[in-house]
Amino acid sequence: MNLLSSLFGPPLPSLNATELSEKLKNGKRPLVVDVRQPDEYREGHIAGSKLIPLAELGRRTNELPKDKEIVCVCASGSRSRSATKFLVDAGYNAIDMKGGMFMWKSAQLPVRKGSSA
Repeated sequence: MNLLSSLFGPPLPSLNATELSEKLKNGKRPLVVDVRQPDEYREGHIAGSKLIPLAELGRRTNELPKDKEIVCVCASGSRSRSATKFLVDAGYNAIDMKGGMFMWKSAQLPVRKGSSA
């Protein structure tokens, strides 16, 4: 075991914006969980994503399926990494989207504005 693994545990599963875009187009669609704040979400989010701010994730896990892949997204990748670690440790099939919405927008992928409803 290398030093990083011994300190931080195994690396978290992750994908990039383009890989998530392809998953959303093909086959089994993962559940995209946006862990940003509501105002950030309204400014632009991935269509079909579910808003659960990181601070609420612990008490809202009952809203998430254990039998489906969950991709966590935030603005830059920091909060989504924390959310992914929390969900993986709780037994969910969670994946971190590296670079967050910053990378999603940089890849010129579609963004929906407004609330989720």
